[in-house]
Amino acid sequence: MTQEPIRFAVIGINHGHIYAHVALLLEAGAEFVAYYAPEDDLAKTFSDNFPQAKRVATEDEILEDTSIQLVASASIASERAPLGARVMRHGKDFLADKPAITTRAQLDEVRQAQRETAQIFSIYYSVRFGNRAVQKAGDLVHAGAIGHVVQTLGLGPHRLGVNRPDWFYEKDKYGGILVDIGSHQADQFLYFTGTKTASVVRSHVRNIANPDHPGLEDFGETMLVGDKCTGYFRVDWLTPDGLPVYGDERLMILGTEGYIEIRLICDIAGRPGKPHLFLVDGKGTHYIPTEDVPLTFGSNLLNDIRNRTETAMTQEHAFMTAELSIQAEEQAIVLP
Repeated sequence: MTQEPIRFAVIGINHGHIYAHVALLLEAGAEFVAYYAPEDDLAKTFSDNFPQAKRVATEDEILEDTSIQLVASASIASERAPLGARVMRHGKDFLADKPAITTRAQLDEVRQAQRETAQIFSIYYSVRFGNRAVQKAGDLVHAGAIGHVVQTLGLGPHRLGVNRPDWFYEKDKYGGILVDIGSHQADQFLYFTGTKTASVVRSHVRNIANPDHPGLEDFGETMLVGDKCTGYFRVDWLTPDGLPVYGDERLMILGTEGYIEIRLICDIAGRPGKPHLFLVDGKGTHYIPTEDVPLTFGSNLLNDIRNRTETAMTQEHAFMTAELSIQAEEQAIVLP
C-alpha cells in the first residue's frame, strides 16, 4: 500500500541551512506545501528555489492547517524554541536548525510542551546527519570497532566572512558560540560515547579578533565528563582566508581498542575531496571510503512522524544536547 506523503511547511528562513532541510525532506518523499517569512528579500530567493510551496501571510495559516504534519524552521536562533512550543501545541511535529534552544528558560518551556503534547521536537545537526564519514564512524563505533569510547575531541572552526545579518552578532539572538557552533560537538559527544549522564567541567569564551562586534564570541572551548568518558571541543570564527573551505573541522574518537579520526571538510595538503575517515586498531591503520554511505535522517524522521518512534533522534538526546551546550555557555569564563 502506498503511503500518503508527509505534508510539511516552513516558518522562518533566516539561516541558509533551511535550504538543506527542505531538500532532505523532499528527497525523503515529503510534500512541501507552504512557508511563512516576513522578509521579502529572503522570500524571493527561497520561492525561486522551491516554487511548489505557497508563501502565506501569517504564521497562523500554517499552525491552524490540520493537513500539515511537520514544521521546519531556520529562523533567528533565539526564536526557534518558542516557535517549536507553539508548533507542538498545534498538534504538529517540529524540525529546527541548530541551535534549536538558546536558554535554560526556553529548554524548560520546550520540555513542558513536548510532555504535554507528545509531539516530536527534532534538531538537525548537519555535521553528523549530513556527513557520510560521521555516519560511517557511528556504525563502526556501535559495532565495537574501537572498544569502549573513552573520549571525543571535536574541532569546529568556521570562517566569519562578510554579509552576516545583524542578529548574528547579538548574543541574546544567537545564544553564544558554545550554544551555536558548540551544539554540534555536544551532539557528537553524546552520540559516540552513549553516555546517559553528562556535565560541563569547564568552559571558556572570548572575543579576540572582532572588536567591532563586541557581542560576538569568536572563540570557545569546553571540557565535558560523562559515564566513564570525557570530551573536549573547540569552536571558533577564526578560519583564515587561505583555506579554500569554511573550516577544517575534525573529530577524533578514542576507544580502548583503537581510535577514529574524521577530517570532515578537507584534508589539508592531502587527499582531495571530503570527507576523510581514518581508523587505527590492533591490526593496523585504515583509510575507509564513505562515498556510498547513505544519509538517512530525512527518511527516519518521516517514519518517526508516521509511527511515533524515535529512530532519527531520541527526544531525550535532543534535549540533553541543548542542555549541555547551554550549561557550557552559562558557566563559561570570559577570557580577555
